[in-house]
Amino acid sequence: MGKSYERIDGRLRSFIEAQPIFFTATAPLAGDGHVNVSPKGRAGTLAVLDELTLAYLDFGGSTAETIAHLRENGRITLMWCAFTGPPTVVRVHGTGEAVFRDDPRFAELLGHFAPEADGSGLRAVVLVRAERISDSCGFAVPFMDYREDRALHEEYFDRKTDEEFAAYCAKKDYVGVSVDGLPALPLPLPPRP
Repeated sequence: MGKSYERIDGRLRSFIEAQPIFFTATAPLAGDGHVNVSPKGRAGTLAVLDELTLAYLDFGGSTAETIAHLRENGRITLMWCAFTGPPTVVRVHGTGEAVFRDDPRFAELLGHFAPEADGSGLRAVVLVRAERISDSCGFAVPFMDYREDRALHEEYFDRKTDEEFAAYCAKKDYVGVSVDGLPALPLPLPPRP
């Protein structure tokens, strides 16, 4: 049976930190808007800051739906599944905010991540404050073996200067605004601090 928790500590924290992938889910307020679910998995890009706060590094991509939804309404759910070991699913429902590169908190937040986790193509740090923490059985989640992270994303953006990355963001249709027309990543992209 599923259970709710007051905080992220002990077993829950260990479980979250051990998973090589997690998923984010957000949605706009409009009933006909697009719900977004995104996989996140670059090693070292998630940090449990305290018993109710998590953060992850948000890198460049084709869209910025999560950022747009957080700017509009702040609702977010994070989910981890056990693909090995005991069958478990953990969800953190909460509110989130994107801390952009020109925010004074940006550099301080980067200190919570291993230096090798920070990399080219970093757009923001997403802060999540937990409002509901729960687990449930993962009986229907298959066993899968983790081999290694894919290096393609990191290698692609490592070939770009910060100016080239800013140009990449500016030319993407759904980075400055979401597929539903909501403000997403502020453009022009501010330089790294």
